[in-house]
Amino acid sequence: MVISRPVISFSITTEVTPAHYSELLLFIYQNYLIPFAGVFSNVRRWITDRGEVLAFTFIDTEGRWHVDIEVETGNPIEIRMTPSDPNVPRSILYRIREDLIITIQLFEEEVRRRTIYFAWVKGGSVIPARALHKKKRIISQIFFGNMFLLLMLFLVLSYMVFLVFQFYTPIILVSSQLVIILLADKIMARIGDWSITPENPEVYILQYHVPRERFVMFQRTYTRDMLLQMKRDIYDRTLAVGRPISYEDVREVFESYGIHCEPEELSVKSINLHELVKEAARRFNLPVPKVALSNVIIPNAAATGPSPRRGLIIITTGLLIQLEEEEIFSVICHEFSHLKGRDPLALFTLVSTEYLLRVYVLWPHIFYFGLMYLISVMAFLYFIAKFFEARADLEAAMKVGRTDTLAIALRKIGFRKLQFERTPSNLISSWLGMDPHPPISFRIARLESISNLSEVKHPFLRSMVDCVHGLLAALRI
Repeated sequence: MVISRPVISFSITTEVTPAHYSELLLFIYQNYLIPFAGVFSNVRRWITDRGEVLAFTFIDTEGRWHVDIEVETGNPIEIRMTPSDPNVPRSILYRIREDLIITIQLFEEEVRRRTIYFAWVKGGSVIPARALHKKKRIISQIFFGNMFLLLMLFLVLSYMVFLVFQFYTPIILVSSQLVIILLADKIMARIGDWSITPENPEVYILQYHVPRERFVMFQRTYTRDMLLQMKRDIYDRTLAVGRPISYEDVREVFESYGIHCEPEELSVKSINLHELVKEAARRFNLPVPKVALSNVIIPNAAATGPSPRRGLIIITTGLLIQLEEEEIFSVICHEFSHLKGRDPLALFTLVSTEYLLRVYVLWPHIFYFGLMYLISVMAFLYFIAKFFEARADLEAAMKVGRTDTLAIALRKIGFRKLQFERTPSNLISSWLGMDPHPPISFRIARLESISNLSEVKHPFLRSMVDCVHGLLAALRI
């Protein structure tokens, strides 16, 4: 009698084109299987009608059980795990799953380094992808997220300003903070390259994955100005005259510059970004905020503004490149939670209250412990800020109606940090460090552990409790 074994399967959407499928399997073999050769065996590879398959077996060190694993290329990538025994620890299966996801993300990151990205907004200026200038990078670091860094900078600055203005310091600093927060939407809009409007709602992205053997020569031959001109030429032939971007148009433009490309080396996607923001606003019952797009390869998004009516959502092209549409929507919903909760103002109130209390009430008692107090209170306030981020995760999942899309998005854009947090000491530092976000491993595991979103009645209270439990678990208390 043959006993069938249960198969655990999952899929991973990828931005990798078919031209790199074989290279992906080789990357998994070289960077995952070979380094851990002691626990992997029976490695084999074959071709199916759908694509290529890499198969291998994970063996328990004591020989009690094993897990057969198959990775099949395509989009999405299909992964099947077949445990030999129902008693295989779930933690092992989860770890294998996480390992494969991280390995695939590492490969995508490598491919991304030799990929040319062109992004357009119909009716908008044709501009190159860029790194942020120093001034804009500082503004971005302050305002991306929930503006908590801005508040903490003022907390540190207060010590220096107090030496000069003394009695008037609290009034000056708190007033300055409030002005910046009230103008945050206008300040943040300066980082954006395009304004996304109902008239021009879509973003178009072309990816050209340069073959490895041609990449060095490509870099030497084609300057930034030449790439920008190619981008203009493609735009003029397609979007400017109301035509979609096609392989033939791209190929003809590229060949006019001496570039030969195959269809499998190109991919084009369009995202109706304004419609996604509009739908998120509808689900949160909020006005549709202004939407700005920053042509930066780093994946990020932020919501800012003193109120939902003065809100601004800013998104980078890097986020649109790495995520699928439903994942982008879940990130937008996360940002809408910050708008709905008026989180910048709430955190401003929290930090300002501590500051005024410290200056007018506690100062005589903490004068000799100023530095120790400052470090302690900053760690405490950053931990409180994690409640807001955790609540935004929950509310986003509730509005989307599922938890997995945001979890997948977090894995894709935070896989490096996910890898970092596997070390217990690093996980603790993520909890206690100067970052308003909880550890990304905690955020993902928390989302995936919720089986019934309707049971979440008070997202903020639930987030407070979960964060405290998460910290205690990391400390093993």
